Amino acid sequence: MTAFVLVSDTFTGGWVWEETAARLREAGAEAYPVTLSGTGDRRAEAGPGTGLETHVEELVRLLDGITAAEVVLVGHGYGLHPVFGAADRRAGRVARIVSVDTGPPRSGEPAVRSVPDPEVRELLAGRPEAAVPPPAPGTWSRWGSVDGIPADALARLEREAAPQPARTLTEPLRLTGATDTLPTTGVLCAANGQSIALVEMAVASGPPQFRVLTEDRFRFFELATGHWPMLSAPGELAEVLLRAAAGEGHRVTAPDSGHEQPSHLLPFLVDVPERPRDRLGRVDLHLPDAEGPRPAVVFVHGGPIEPDRRPTPRDTPFFLGYGRLAAGAGVVGVTVDLRLHGLVDYPRAAQDLADAVEQMRADPRVDGDRIALWFFSTGGLLAADWLAAPPPWLRCVAANYPALAPLPGWETVESRFRPVDTVGTADGPPVVLTRAGLEHEVIAATVEEFLTAAGKRGADVEVVDAPHAHHSFELVDPTDESRAVLERSMRAVLARLRG
Repeated sequence: MTAFVLVSDTFTGGWVWEETAARLREAGAEAYPVTLSGTGDRRAEAGPGTGLETHVEELVRLLDGITAAEVVLVGHGYGLHPVFGAADRRAGRVARIVSVDTGPPRSGEPAVRSVPDPEVRELLAGRPEAAVPPPAPGTWSRWGSVDGIPADALARLEREAAPQPARTLTEPLRLTGATDTLPTTGVLCAANGQSIALVEMAVASGPPQFRVLTEDRFRFFELATGHWPMLSAPGELAEVLLRAAAGEGHRVTAPDSGHEQPSHLLPFLVDVPERPRDRLGRVDLHLPDAEGPRPAVVFVHGGPIEPDRRPTPRDTPFFLGYGRLAAGAGVVGVTVDLRLHGLVDYPRAAQDLADAVEQMRADPRVDGDRIALWFFSTGGLLAADWLAAPPPWLRCVAANYPALAPLPGWETVESRFRPVDTVGTADGPPVVLTRAGLEHEVIAATVEEFLTAAGKRGADVEVVDAPHAHHSFELVDPTDESRAVLERSMRAVLARLRG
């Protein structure tokens, strides 16, 4: 017999699983909807020491008391953190982990890093022991789509939700690696922006942290509902959980790129001679053979990037190539390492970029009145600030295959990082936008939204099209078309920088 342990998101307890649990039991399974200490019950006060570790220990005790031969741990939102913690300690008792509309947590990270409400993140940053009140009626969508929840179920959610003990969100999750081989199923909720197509896009883009999802132990399901499927689609969720326990689900495979290396380590599109490089903290200056202060192009990487990834972005063939290419054209090529390690890190990355630009402009080898910022991929979100309030020395904003609005499911990215909202709102510099014809659909949609907004507001945008190119074409598409597009984009940026 299979036993399902059901652990819910913040502010709630086992009661949200009632209908799903009943369906599982009708199918012959055991079901254990869990209410963890200090959660899901307005009448119960959390003890002063209630934290993530408390919840992990409670799940471990529950696991030790279950006699069923097969145990499936199901985590929803915050609930996935204690689920992983318990599975790490009792890996031999866990047949599978199921994550419901939630990305897998990483060791050392607190749950607050994935909290979608920025006000809660600010509250916990200033008062790490403060209990987090549940969302006010009508504001639950700030924590995830409420699409499909019947009115009476939504009213109950608002009525019975309880404050969340702060330490459950601020204590880091500690894992030993015992979960790294456990079968895992992701249940993605399409109305909350999650989809199998997005997972496949992430895998195809090449970052190593996503490639693991192609391992045979991973499976995926997709439900056409919001973040709370146990309330909006309890029967469908129960069916998916039963199928997950049986090992069913969609398997994501890596695209056949013909490359043995991860895409970010592939050779740069053109062979560029080395140039003198000066490292100043998180900033590298690639220096031209020229006298006197020179204009500069700052190349801005995307992310998130794991904090321990080596090489860091500025030492990859990609950014070494761009830095040297700029220096060879007679300007200073500037590359940076931003602390963009998670979706909540965009404000920190934006400050890192601003500090890097200030540091670089103060360098006597740089003409501080002639600067271009060139954004790549999801680094494009960082262009929003510069388009909203462009300084007079910013001569050009460039972007290659950029995300120009947060992607579906990126609710934890602050609303400030939406270039689609800031383009053309100020008298700013021209934009050079390089568009990949074979772009991922969700990123392409943000580019089209950006261009529509730019057209309505009269912004100066030059589009450089690469019809047969993919995302990161400078690495994955070593073709004559790609080389021509690279040359045209660089020429367009330099013309505006020197004009």
